[in-house]
Amino acid sequence: MHTVVSTTQAAGRTAVVVIVDDVPSGVLALADRVRPHAAATVTALTTLTGATPVLLTGDNPGAAGRLAAETGITEVHAGLLPAGKVDRVRALQRDGQRVLLVGDGVNDAPALAAADTGVAMGRHGSDLALQTADAVLVRDDLTTLPAVIALSRRARRLVTTNLVIAGTFITVLVAWDLFGHLPLPLGVAGHEGSTVIVGLNGLRLLHSRAWRRARDGR
Repeated sequence: MHTVVSTTQAAGRTAVVVIVDDVPSGVLALADRVRPHAAATVTALTTLTGATPVLLTGDNPGAAGRLAAETGITEVHAGLLPAGKVDRVRALQRDGQRVLLVGDGVNDAPALAAADTGVAMGRHGSDLALQTADAVLVRDDLTTLPAVIALSRRARRLVTTNLVIAGTFITVLVAWDLFGHLPLPLGVAGHEGSTVIVGLNGLRLLHSRAWRRARDGR
């Protein structure tokens, strides 16, 4: 029986021993199915972030290695308990990295809470994972993950741009008033005009084109 279990695990399967009347009677070989577009998502995330995704799993090394090979992940940490996943997340954070963790099970909840950003799979995720995560992929569509990251980065750049625009307008208006004579109507128009420009600039994120560009990696 031990040989059968070892062979099953070496083949990339999770072995479950069936015991009848305290006697081992058989072995069930279980295998996880890779989610659709998982390999493409790993490639997109690697290109977008410059860092290769890491697989943290409680599965045996054989099963974890098979999944990693199918998805293109090179760094694997297998046989982890929930506390072990948290330790790996914190180790990455100590190295100065910001960690986004995707999970769906009860065992993923502590790591989701420890990560800088936790993302749960909404359709098949456990209740605890959904409650712990910062964001939820409602349709379990992994391809949206790179798009969300790209869109959030664009939003950050846009906020920075808006701050520069608003600060420039205010600086010019204040300097004009201190060192010259700023007519009141012009001051009001300049201040309100900058507000309108900032608002219109921010509204660009609500256009469907912004999501399409983020999804297409542009």
